[in-house]
Amino acid sequence: MVTIALVQRMKPILLSPPHMGSEELRFVHEAFTTNWIAPVGPNVDAFEAEFCQTVGSAHAVAVSSGTAALHLALRLIGVAPEDEVFCSTLTFVATANPITYMVAKPVFIDSDRTSWNMDPELLSTALKQRDRSGKLPKAVILVHLYGQSADIDPILEICDRYDIPLIEDAAEALGATYKGRTPGTFGRMGIYSFNGNKIITTSGGGMLVSAEPTLMEKARFLATQARDPAPHYQHSEVGYNYRLSNVLAGIGRGQLQVLSERVAARRHNFETYYQALGTLPGLKFMPEAAFGKATRWLTCLTVDPEQFGCDREQIRLALADHHIESRPVWKPLHLQPVFAEAECMGGAVAEHLFQRGLCLPSGSSLTDEDLQRVIQVIQDVYHQKGRS
Repeated sequence: MVTIALVQRMKPILLSPPHMGSEELRFVHEAFTTNWIAPVGPNVDAFEAEFCQTVGSAHAVAVSSGTAALHLALRLIGVAPEDEVFCSTLTFVATANPITYMVAKPVFIDSDRTSWNMDPELLSTALKQRDRSGKLPKAVILVHLYGQSADIDPILEICDRYDIPLIEDAAEALGATYKGRTPGTFGRMGIYSFNGNKIITTSGGGMLVSAEPTLMEKARFLATQARDPAPHYQHSEVGYNYRLSNVLAGIGRGQLQVLSERVAARRHNFETYYQALGTLPGLKFMPEAAFGKATRWLTCLTVDPEQFGCDREQIRLALADHHIESRPVWKPLHLQPVFAEAECMGGAVAEHLFQRGLCLPSGSSLTDEDLQRVIQVIQDVYHQKGRS
């Protein structure tokens, strides 16, 4: 029996905290000793080159966030006011916000049950409808959710059929694979995030990748306030202050060296949860699609309240009572008040996952003791609620 006093003394277990090592500090120290603190610099150049090697991309531009990378991608392909951009609905709001920055219109696409990512058949149906009406979208943004790739090949084939650029939001999927390759490198452009909760972090930051050097040169220009080549400050078009600092790029270089270790740790978390909780009635873990290998950035499950005896929210609150952070699965964007007027193709699968889905603590620094604390609370909830 866990007493109130014991719970109060327990350390918090967070959902996905940063996990720092020793190499990050070495690169940051170099930035300090050379006084190269501002945006751009040798760490930025090296981070971009090393990232390209890691993911298998030809070109990369380090920027201040994954959202900034998405914004640049949409501008680079010429998204204009009133254009439609098709987008996964089961994702964080940052995927769709850049569409509104361009004064364009998001159209949301539901998930499949195999990967929880965009449903290729639904996308095909939606594009056929738009083609008949003569109003194809300007782009498709495909999200790779919770460390798992979407089924890229059929989606890319559909986009190519209609000559629509595919932008991959791989913010949550660095370290994953799709048929042996890295998600984010299949479409015309891909983006990654190094936010504090991601599998590797620069505290805040992102990366835009592409096989097209002209696009990346333009991205670098726009991200650096679109400054023209002149001895004075001259600007012929509007740009952004989106470049990553040399200090934060140093953190990224150190983090990139341990990416495979971070992936292994998160997959270990999943296996531990699955072995302990996978046989409880009503609990189903996010499946791993056969076409790739997931990082298990977050371990996610769904709760059937009739079988388990209580719902997702009761589990979340019980964990919170023990200083354990968990979160519902992303609320679909078509249900968000800010996108209340947006069109959605389908939606039932994403809504079901949101209603029943829960993300468990998944940080790569979790100890086996931490994992057992989480497991014990969920088992206790089942035995108390499920048998009452």
